[in-house]
Amino acid sequence: MLLLGNLVENAVALTLGAGTVCLLYLWRDKASRRTREAEAARARLEAERIIQQGRIAAQEEALKLRQEVERAGAARQAEHAEAERRLADREALLNAQLSRFVELERRLEAQTEELERRANAVAEREREVAELDRQRREQLRALAGINEADARASYLAEVRNEAARDANHLAQRIIEQARAEAEGKARDIITLAIQRYAGSQRADHLTTSIAIGDEIKGRIIGREGRNIRSFESATGVTVLIDDAPGTVILSGFDPVRREVAREAMQRLIADGRIHPTRIEEVVAQVSKETEEMILRLGEGAVHEAGIRPLHPEILKLLGRLHFRHSYSQNILTHSVEVAHLVGLLAAELSLDVPTAKRVGLLHDIGKAVSHEMEGPHATVGAELVRRYGEPEIVVNGVASHHNDVPPVGPYGILVSAADAISASRPGARSESLATYLKRIEDLEKLASAIPGVERSYALQAGRELRVFVHPEEVTDEEAFALARTVASRIQNEIQYPGQIKVTVIRESRCVEIAK
Repeated sequence: MLLLGNLVENAVALTLGAGTVCLLYLWRDKASRRTREAEAARARLEAERIIQQGRIAAQEEALKLRQEVERAGAARQAEHAEAERRLADREALLNAQLSRFVELERRLEAQTEELERRANAVAEREREVAELDRQRREQLRALAGINEADARASYLAEVRNEAARDANHLAQRIIEQARAEAEGKARDIITLAIQRYAGSQRADHLTTSIAIGDEIKGRIIGREGRNIRSFESATGVTVLIDDAPGTVILSGFDPVRREVAREAMQRLIADGRIHPTRIEEVVAQVSKETEEMILRLGEGAVHEAGIRPLHPEILKLLGRLHFRHSYSQNILTHSVEVAHLVGLLAAELSLDVPTAKRVGLLHDIGKAVSHEMEGPHATVGAELVRRYGEPEIVVNGVASHHNDVPPVGPYGILVSAADAISASRPGARSESLATYLKRIEDLEKLASAIPGVERSYALQAGRELRVFVHPEEVTDEEAFALARTVASRIQNEIQYPGQIKVTVIRESRCVEIAK
């Protein structure tokens, strides 16, 4: 019975244990299932999130592509619109030009017809004149009773005269045509350049005389003249004191030395201490300051002309031009003026303006050197600028502006024109009365010495020459040739600034008195 009870208890315990184990397995299986479901749910959520992000990214990328496509389309439309506008403008321009060409062609046709009509009339008149001339010759030959040889000689003389008249007519037509084609454009370009450049009309003069008092004169001379000798030795100029009362005159060919002497003398007079040592100190200090001023003047000229920097030695030579004058015109100011004028001329002709200005500024640099370099200032200046690295086009422009060497480009010719413009402007230059009267007298004598000239007068300060000829000795055709002869002789035999206009006048006066 006890055994049965133990068995029953054991069976119950086993049953309980087995149930517990089953429950444990069931609970673990349920928990595992819940974990898997949770992981699956999380995976689904993650997948949905990734899908959503991908969808958003795809939409953004599609939006960007659409915007880029729209912008590209708008740009292409704008380009097409601009191209259509340009084509329309070009078409309108071409239509306008075509209309002008048609109008010009119509006018040219009308002018051609008129010229042909006039040419036919002139030809007919010439035929009539030739026939009348033939009849006149036959009548003269019949009346004179001359032989065939004499008639032939007379006829040949008339033929030569006619050929000379025809040659004069042809030369006149060629000259008039050249003037019609060239003078108009040249006048417009030169006038525009002169009007656009507004330079001062007169250059300053450099004085070489200094006013002094009687009390300082003795100190300037010094004991036995040692102060004045020391001053002349240090500066290289001659000091004249007794030639003019109350004035010290500084005489020297070198304008830079004369300027150093003038400044040094003024400082010595203001200081009052005048002795050889002090003179040497002041002259040395003024010389140093003058060299610095010369360099600054050269740099200022380059800056004013608006060109690229030059070699320092060329700048010094340019600065020295400030102390030189031509007919009272300051050469440095004249060089800057020529640079501006030739730049304006080059701009009108579509040439290189900086190169033209460079040639214009340097064209008179040969005047800055002393007599140690022999030759015309144009060729001397060309050698100087070549020595300091300027290009050959600039070198030739400097050398050829006075026709000392043949020009290889247009710059020498333009500089020559600008040089004449600068020199011939009213008030730009002046000359002594004796030189002026001598030039006027030479002009009138030169013209009066030509056969057929009755009298001649120089007008407008020598810038125009009026020549009156004997009408019975000089024909109208010969008058044109005589004007060219006078102009050519003036160019070859007389030195003058600017240009001279030659006017030949042939007139016939018929006088009768009513009584």
